[in-house]
Amino acid sequence: MTSPPPRTARQRMQDTLHRLEHDVDAWVATADGASGTPYLVPLSFLWNGSDLLFATPASSPTGRNLAATGRARVGIGPTRDVVIVEGTVETAQPGELTEQEAELFAAKTGFDPRRLTKPYLYFRVVPRRVQAWREADEPGGRELMRDGRWLTAD
Repeated sequence: MTSPPPRTARQRMQDTLHRLEHDVDAWVATADGASGTPYLVPLSFLWNGSDLLFATPASSPTGRNLAATGRARVGIGPTRDVVIVEGTVETAQPGELTEQEAELFAAKTGFDPRRLTKPYLYFRVVPRRVQAWREADEPGGRELMRDGRWLTAD
């Protein structure tokens, strides 16, 4: 199997934004603040152009970890074309989202936490660092965002 040539920074940025806008699911990694125990779960998300919106039960390990530590690492896409987002977390009650945002989340993810009996919270992951790479030939230039600021492409 022949790998495609490494992408330019501009193409990598375009591909990353496309993945953020069109993918539905991600792996969300958190850690327990007291013990440091890692926890990894698949969750659906909505990208609004500046942050990722997730929803999970308030009492779940992921919900507790996100609320307690305010940090997450998110993996989007397959291992051979991955986007890694590291960010800070803001917690929101269902009533704190605008109706439009809650409806967009429900439409994209296929579920509406507002309609469930189990208490869910929404979590915004505000990117601080974004990396993207495909094969082993793309390790250089994989950092697309640093300290919450997109880096200039090409």
